[in-house]
Amino acid sequence: MDIITIEELHNRLNTGEQINLIDVREPYEHEEFNIGGVLHPLGRIMSADVDDIEQLKDSEVIVYCRSGNRSGQAAMMLESMGFSKVKNLQGGMMAWRVQFPG
Repeated sequence: MDIITIEELHNRLNTGEQINLIDVREPYEHEEFNIGGVLHPLGRIMSADVDDIEQLKDSEVIVYCRSGNRSGQAAMMLESMGFSKVKNLQGGMMAWRVQFPG
């Protein structure tokens, strides 16, 4: 599993790059604060319910959660399902909000 830092992702988003972001948190966490990722909670990934993201198997996918732990699990699961370019956002939304509070 590869890692991407919040600074790297922030810079890429600021350039307008099209990025496949997957938020593996729970719906209430996603509603509270998100950076534009598609909500796909970890439980769905753990149960192999990935039909709606299947088309991303050969594309870069960046997964994130609150701290980086759940997204790390999600990244490993996605890789085991054949997703070839998965990156975990280091530090998750906690680090993001500290670094980019606005």
